[in-house]
Amino acid sequence: MTLTLIAAAAENNALGKDNQMIWHLPYDFKRFKQLTTGHYMIMGRRTFDSLPGLLPNRMHVIITRQKDFTAEGCIIVNSLDEAIAACPQDEEVFVIGGGEIYRQSIDKADKIELTRVYGTSPEADAFFPEIDTGKWKLTEETFHPKDEKHKYDMAFLTYIKHL
Repeated sequence: MTLTLIAAAAENNALGKDNQMIWHLPYDFKRFKQLTTGHYMIMGRRTFDSLPGLLPNRMHVIITRQKDFTAEGCIIVNSLDEAIAACPQDEEVFVIGGGEIYRQSIDKADKIELTRVYGTSPEADAFFPEIDTGKWKLTEETFHPKDEKHKYDMAFLTYIKHL
């Protein structure tokens, strides 16, 4: 299995506030869809709650402490280890958030697909963990300047774990 963290984070690693993303970036949404379609996605319950509904052509694996939580068409587990075990072992699996799930999974991950949003968000309450460049190597970087649809400059960054 390749465990890939996928996120959009500001320069201060801000992810969101009050269970919502803090920016609207169509290029990032398109990239997220392109990378995750056809794969399993691991997420926390609050991240699942923030989605507009089930994302098509993807299996949702939801980590929750709520014993009675149900979501039709999803796999419900109580820990990150259970989530990983519920996924195919010969495929790429994406961790899509939130901040606590990223923190728990970064040491288990093989790859990070990060959209770096150039700006900071002091009001954020969820953050992506710090990427230790001693453990992670930047292998791809594609810059996208702000435009009429994107309020911020951003870059798509791919990191691979050093072995």
